Amino acid sequence: MRAKYLLVANCLICAWVCCLALDDINDSSDGLVRIGLKKKPLDLARLHASRITRGNGFRGMGKVGDNYPKANTIYLKNYMDSQYYGEIGIGSPPQTFSVVFDTGSSNLWVPSSKCYFSLACYFHARYRAVLSRTYSKIGRHCKINYGAGSVSGFFSQDHVQIGEIVIKNQVFAEATKEGLLAFALAQFDGILGLGFQNASVGKVPPVWYNMVQQGLVSMEIVSFWLNRDAKAKIGGEVIFGGVDWRHFMGDHTFVPITRKDYWQIELGDILIGGSSTGLCEGGCAAIVDTGTSMIAGPTAVVTQINHAIGAEGIVSFNCKNVVNKYGQLIWQFLVSGFQPENVCSDIGLCSYNGTKNASAGEETEAGNADNAACTFCEMIAFWIQVQLKEHKAKDNVFKYVNELCENLPNPGGKDFVNCDALATMPVISFAIGDKYFPVTAEQYTLKVEVNCTTVCLSGFTALDVPRPDGPLWVLGDVFLGAYHTIFDFGNMQVGFAKSIL
Repeated sequence: MRAKYLLVANCLICAWVCCLALDDINDSSDGLVRIGLKKKPLDLARLHASRITRGNGFRGMGKVGDNYPKANTIYLKNYMDSQYYGEIGIGSPPQTFSVVFDTGSSNLWVPSSKCYFSLACYFHARYRAVLSRTYSKIGRHCKINYGAGSVSGFFSQDHVQIGEIVIKNQVFAEATKEGLLAFALAQFDGILGLGFQNASVGKVPPVWYNMVQQGLVSMEIVSFWLNRDAKAKIGGEVIFGGVDWRHFMGDHTFVPITRKDYWQIELGDILIGGSSTGLCEGGCAAIVDTGTSMIAGPTAVVTQINHAIGAEGIVSFNCKNVVNKYGQLIWQFLVSGFQPENVCSDIGLCSYNGTKNASAGEETEAGNADNAACTFCEMIAFWIQVQLKEHKAKDNVFKYVNELCENLPNPGGKDFVNCDALATMPVISFAIGDKYFPVTAEQYTLKVEVNCTTVCLSGFTALDVPRPDGPLWVLGDVFLGAYHTIFDFGNMQVGFAKSIL
């Protein structure tokens, strides 16, 4: 599992809210178990600083398992940028929960009615054992670690309903402590892992294992179709035991699983507009993961990609935005003899002593000089003043200032791109099996609504895992939205075919 940290921002979302036009759990008259997926809109508060990191494995019920020698290189994550989730039922009668169907983890967990002290639990549905006639107590403690916290609780056993089928006596975790405040903001209640038992905390058999063992599906496959159309009402579909031929064209290209902890495959070279990035020419590992929106990979390659598509970090983006909007005004004030420390309050970006800025047209309290726009303004004014003292030409000054903005640290890990330049951005292609899988700019950018304005983010983020386990890629929803995906448990392989709406 991987970690993507949350930075909460105050913004209004004036965009679409994706939901199903069909029922969440569709009729399975064709013999397939269909779960309609809801798709939530991306917002900057959840995506702002999320990233994936390498972690130290699970802690909880002793060690992960004797047959899991590489537990120290488990990748960690949280799910704040997971767009797709669907409904299941637990208990008899079934209690409904929204869950992320996650091929990057293996456990099922939902909040417990015994979760008293975690804020996140009060914003979501909670499992109540006393209401289920098929509940069986287990009570063993468990803990699942994430990069910025953990989810802990205890194991219980009950029936789980997915679509029209019921998996009997499924062991799952009742979460009594959700250490991530981020879970309070999530639109889903829990996680249903579709990974392997090797990676399951407590070695609990995953839901899918019991579904197969109890003869509830005719084929040992799970297929995903994720709808990346921002205006579509249908978020996608996960099918247990088959595929929907309407959602892809051509044949699937199948590649074998290389490590039975995750859905890990061999990935070849990555091309930027037909040119090799070099690092993975000899092969890299890749985890196929429905639980994250991003494509994550080695910094050496992601940097090349983000440079080629003109991506820049949130800090650089905001800095340049102040230069573009207020640079000329700052210049005029400074050449007129104003001191740098006074310029930004005079133009309305900073306010002191609780005074009202006429140019800003709004009341701001003391201390607002520390907000982002004010801070950038003060830095820019200082930079320009230094250049003026050296008698530099105006064009050269602004070129220098923009270069300084580009070099500001970007702790958020997210990179912005120009929404108007998507048509000119290169195609990024991934070598899988014996062919290349191209991803276009429309597919690898994430469009986010902020204050009634659309901004575009690069769908690539850095993840550095050293050898022998790396270099490692994670192919998340950005990639899977472009390609219908079959997770074939029976043959231990993954298949990709071009997705269609």
